[in-house]
Amino acid sequence: MPAAEHILASLKIVEVERAARAAVAGLDASVHAIKTYQQRRFCHTYADILGSVRYGSASRFFLDELYGPTDFTKRDAQFARVVPALVRLFPKEIVGTVATLAELHALSERMDTLMARDLERTPVIAANYIAAWQATGHEAERRKQIDLTIDVAASLDRLTRKPLLRNSLRLMRGPARASGLGELQQFLERGFDTFKAMNGASEFIALVEDRESALVTALFSKAAARAASEGTNAAPEWIP
Repeated sequence: MPAAEHILASLKIVEVERAARAAVAGLDASVHAIKTYQQRRFCHTYADILGSVRYGSASRFFLDELYGPTDFTKRDAQFARVVPALVRLFPKEIVGTVATLAELHALSERMDTLMARDLERTPVIAANYIAAWQATGHEAERRKQIDLTIDVAASLDRLTRKPLLRNSLRLMRGPARASGLGELQQFLERGFDTFKAMNGASEFIALVEDRESALVTALFSKAAARAASEGTNAAPEWIP
């Protein structure tokens, strides 16, 4: 699928998910609670590196941009209108990264909706969160989320090895703002500079992949199902 179609299809999925939530009383609030909890979970899982000199900035970049309850509705609507300009103006490597990011965004929104339907009007605490993972299923999609997250990180790491691309990105500031792509431009520059500062992101990427994969394995395990049914915490080392 061409990049523009891929991005627009992903943004359409996000739009459909938001409309479905708006049609059910309390569902938006439940999704917000889940996102807030997942941000706290990320802080818990990566507490040891959030304050580190080398990996702290990259961890906070993931925390701010990929986790948490930030409402991106207006940004996504603006983004959808300027996708043709994005594909025309930005280098192919950057467009590919944005397409992967849009796919991750769509999948995450769909999974959050599924979780929210199970957790609606239920406090988002460890036992309930684990039970919702179990009830929702879709382990393959959960692992796909990890793959896409790693793809975004690896793409940003690769881009840092191309100084000419960074210079091109700087030169794009004016045209990007004029085309309504200023927010995307800022995101890409933050990601580029954050990963460049690590002086190689392979260890960070491997750490994220290992921990997120271990979390999925734990939450879909029989032990987690048993503990959730008993109202106890099945994975205290990962779930706050």
